[in-house]
Amino acid sequence: MQLIDTAKQFVSKFVALSDKEFGLLAQVLEIREFDKKEIIIKEGEVEKYLNFVYKGLARKYFRRNKEQLITQIAQENDIISCYESFLTEKPSHYAIETIEPTTLISISKQNVENLFLASPKMERLGRLIVTQQFLDQQHWEYDRMCYSSHERFIKFVRENADLLQRVPQKYLASYLNIKPETFSRLKHLLKKNK
Repeated sequence: MQLIDTAKQFVSKFVALSDKEFGLLAQVLEIREFDKKEIIIKEGEVEKYLNFVYKGLARKYFRRNKEQLITQIAQENDIISCYESFLTEKPSHYAIETIEPTTLISISKQNVENLFLASPKMERLGRLIVTQQFLDQQHWEYDRMCYSSHERFIKFVRENADLLQRVPQKYLASYLNIKPETFSRLKHLLKKNK
């Protein structure tokens, strides 16, 4: 029951749904559990779900040559999906893998479309979630372009200190677009200055 309450709390940040309206949504939500380092979607597959992280951590990445470039690290109360693939139903350029055991609350594209047809509030909810994802991505792209490695590191630590303990250093370095040796040096300086 706590799982559904968490989903309801997340939805309420965007739109107020009656119990009946939320019931329509709850009926089509799927609970999916994954082990640590389990692939949720591979590159080249079509994304079938919009995923809410109830518990755990996941990363979204693409490959450039042999290098994995991480574009998102999602923790509890975050949304993670290969959005372009989900919306266009074309193969994804990205993969999503768990970092620790993860429970997702997921909804299929068909169920999203059915809910949009059933209720204007559901359509508004979908639009607001997509808008929030877009804004988050825009802020992240701005940070990557405008801040130095050191500034990005400090900002990340300030906003996500717990992830330093939960996410492997090489993943954080990739996500922050910082060379691993620079990340290690910055982390060492942070510990030294505490």
